[in-house]
Amino acid sequence: MLIPRPADAVIAVEPPGSGAGFWAGGPSAVAADGGVYLAYRLRRPIGDGRGYAVAIAFAPDGERFGAPIAVITKEAMGTESLERPELVRLPDGNWRLYLSCATTGTKHWRVEVTDAAHPAEFDVRYRAVVLPGDPRKRAIKDPVITHHGGQWHMWATIHPLSDPDETDQMTTEYAISADGLDWAWLGTALCGRPGEWDSRGTRVTAVRFNGPGAAGVTAYYDGRATAAENYEERTGVARGADPAALMAASLPGAGPAAQSPYRPGGLRYLDLVDLPGGRTRLYYELAQRDGSHALVTELR
Repeated sequence: MLIPRPADAVIAVEPPGSGAGFWAGGPSAVAADGGVYLAYRLRRPIGDGRGYAVAIAFAPDGERFGAPIAVITKEAMGTESLERPELVRLPDGNWRLYLSCATTGTKHWRVEVTDAAHPAEFDVRYRAVVLPGDPRKRAIKDPVITHHGGQWHMWATIHPLSDPDETDQMTTEYAISADGLDWAWLGTALCGRPGEWDSRGTRVTAVRFNGPGAAGVTAYYDGRATAAENYEERTGVARGADPAALMAASLPGAGPAAQSPYRPGGLRYLDLVDLPGGRTRLYYELAQRDGSHALVTELR
């Protein structure tokens, strides 16, 4: 099991500004073409743009990312804010990008999708809403999607909308699909534990199916105990014999598996990429001393 070690991390993408609310993060990484493609969200403080763009960059070493090869703005998506993207390599070699979009003037989120032959070629003029949610009942965002065992698996973050004071709460629901577009929902995979550090919400950010001969999955997730911890979630680990039923691995009272050394401790949106040769890269969003968030990486 790989647990983030912030002391060993290096910055892969700098924050777009100094201070609280300036974030580079929400990574989704894919190893291909002799390196790593990294999709990520850029954000400014509320009132100054929120999640204003999703960028895609490439690094042969998985660490030193240059200028983005693609940038998708919130204006191009007709959204008030963008959140973590999901970049996927399709079985036929083409690429797919899932984009979490905030519906303007509401707490609702939806997920839209676009395909391309290469990560530099996404054209969001040609896109579709794949996870519409319900503007009155639930928001859907931050899907984690993988192809395994001949079908697509998804863990998506759900926010309730019926009570305006509770919309920061979150659970993770699980779904399956034959094509990654038409999904069958199978229920709640992970939710918070009363009285624990993750009681207010749980957002799955990465899932690994266990190896040959071992059933089940290991998942990494963001959690928080209060509404005040929104945007500064910490990272936990969950396991399940069934991908539709995950359980936090930490004992009651044990706290998160990883957090930033700087208050308020945000370490979130962990993603993992297995590399040729057997090593693994971790990517995650990490709170910095000045309150900004950087997108960092570790090689393990």
